[in-house]
Amino acid sequence: MKFIAVGDNVVDCYLDQKMYYPGGNAVNVAVNCSRHGASPVAYMGVFGDDPEAEHIKRCLEKENVTWDYSRKTYAASGHPGVNLTPDGDRVFVGGPKDTAQHIFRIRLMPKDLAYIGGFDLCHTSCYSGIEPELPALAAACPVSFDFSVSNTDEYIRTVAPHIRFAFFSGSDLEEKRIEEIIELCHALGTEVVGVTLGSRGASFSRLGRRYSQPIKPAEKVVDTMGAGDSFIAGFLVKYYDNGDMEESLDFAAGCAAETCGFHGGFGYPHPFEE
Repeated sequence: MKFIAVGDNVVDCYLDQKMYYPGGNAVNVAVNCSRHGASPVAYMGVFGDDPEAEHIKRCLEKENVTWDYSRKTYAASGHPGVNLTPDGDRVFVGGPKDTAQHIFRIRLMPKDLAYIGGFDLCHTSCYSGIEPELPALAAACPVSFDFSVSNTDEYIRTVAPHIRFAFFSGSDLEEKRIEEIIELCHALGTEVVGVTLGSRGASFSRLGRRYSQPIKPAEKVVDTMGAGDSFIAGFLVKYYDNGDMEESLDFAAGCAAETCGFHGGFGYPHPFEE
C-alpha cells in the first residue's frame, strides 16, 4: 500500500520523565503503516520552527516516512503534557494553545492534491483542521478518518460523505449510540466503520456486516499512548493487503497490544527542560 497521512504533529511531554516523544495521530499512523510494510509512506503537515519539530522530522526519516510537501511556520510545536496512571494509561494534562498545532491548518494546493493522488490511501483526523479540504482530498484519494471522541451527528454529517474508513474511540459509549454512529456513517457513504471500546475490544461494520474484535493482552502494559493509532495502521495495511475484515482486525489488535509495551506513540524519547 502506498500511504500518506495529512495532519497533526506534536511532541508528547511526559512530565514525570522529563522526556518528550514524537506523536500526533497523523504521524503515529504513518510511522506504524511504514513499520507494517506500507511503502512508500509520506506525511504532510505544518511543522513549527523549534528543536522539537526537528526531532519529529529526524524520527520520520529513520522510519522511512518522507515529509517533502509539509510546511514550516514560525511557531512552537504542539507539546501537550502527559501523565501516566499506575496501570499505564496516558492522561493528557493540557498545554499551551498558541502552537503551530492550534493556530495553523494545512490548505491543500493543486500540486498537493496531485501528489496525494499518487497514493492508495490518505489518513487524517479530527485533530488536523482538515474538514474544509475533505471534498478535494476525497476526489484525489480514498480517505481514512479518525474521529476520536468527536461523534456528534452534526460532525459525522460533515465528514462521513467524504471518507472510506471511519474510526471512533468509544469506551464510554452505550451500545445504542454505537449502533447509531455506525448506521449514520454507512448511510452517508462510509464503507468501513469501527469503534474501539477499550477493554471491551472493538466493534466494526463493513457495509452493514458486523464484526467484533476482543483485545489482545499485552505482555506488559507500560504506556497506552498511540495504541489506537497503531490499531488503525495495522488494520489499514492488512485490509489493503487482503480485504479480510476478521484477519485485519485480529492483526490490528495485536499491533495495539505491542504498542502498549513501550513509551510514546512509537518511541524516540528526547529530554526537555521546563
